[in-house]
Amino acid sequence: MNKIPNRQVICDTLIKYGKEDRDIIVVTSDSRGSASMTDFAKTLPEQFVEVGIAEQDLVGISAGLATCGKKPFAASPACFLTMRSIEQIKVDVAYSQTNVKLIGISGGVSYGALGMSHHSLQDIAVMRAIPGISIILPADRFETEKMTEALLKHDGPVYIRIGRNPVEDSYENGNFQFEIGKAVTMREGIDITIIAAGETVKPAIDAADVLKNEGISCRVLNMHTIKPLDEEAVIKAAEETGHIITIEEHSIFGGLGAAVSEVVVQTKPVPVKIIGIPDEPAIAGTGPEIFKHYGLTAENLCKSVKEMLLK
Repeated sequence: MNKIPNRQVICDTLIKYGKEDRDIIVVTSDSRGSASMTDFAKTLPEQFVEVGIAEQDLVGISAGLATCGKKPFAASPACFLTMRSIEQIKVDVAYSQTNVKLIGISGGVSYGALGMSHHSLQDIAVMRAIPGISIILPADRFETEKMTEALLKHDGPVYIRIGRNPVEDSYENGNFQFEIGKAVTMREGIDITIIAAGETVKPAIDAADVLKNEGISCRVLNMHTIKPLDEEAVIKAAEETGHIITIEEHSIFGGLGAAVSEVVVQTKPVPVKIIGIPDEPAIAGTGPEIFKHYGLTAENLCKSVKEMLLK
């Protein structure tokens, strides 16, 4: 099984299309290595801009490039991109509706041992509250490639959040359709639905496969686009399965679980459980250690499903 960082897939895809489309520009904040954009800078140096450790400048310059007809992809660590330059994102990108694709690299707990200063567990909540910007968390290399291709055709602001490390495949191959704002059903089920995004999609799939062998039919939705949320898929899940569990590499406040709950409570109230990072500074450690500590695992999902169905 190939395990490739999603950030590398974005770079490779942008190089592929950037050779033909000179309007594709990559902008980084002293993070070409962290963003895996070194190859892009070497291959297409005239389409690469390095602004240094200056995230506010990163966003402002990218917005300016977009007003000139360019297609900027601005990459920076998610923790700094969303926290340090939120005003520029709100005004220069979202309010101005500039065609900027913001790539938050090393999102969630990717930085592991560096702790709270580098964890990015509030970014989705912050970005969700800003009108006019989409939010996407791809699950694996196949989805990341399709997402990047879709973004090249999409005119408008988007925040993409990806992790730092190689991830296991959630899809078997690239033979599927990707549409911004439309969830993908990874497993069919009638007893309960697990809704996941980004690197929590694979644990959700694994849990569903284990539960199937135990006689529990578990639907899995890959909600790769958290904004605009696929409300139709959420409502259908509520109506047809009657129970929903969300799992995310993010605070339990304001992220995927909150977005799903807002739809459910206003349309089809059913029990919802949110699995994520509680209201505390996340522990430091490796990614797998942090995931295990907070129950972002297939094992904990199986336990949570059984507990919910017993109530």
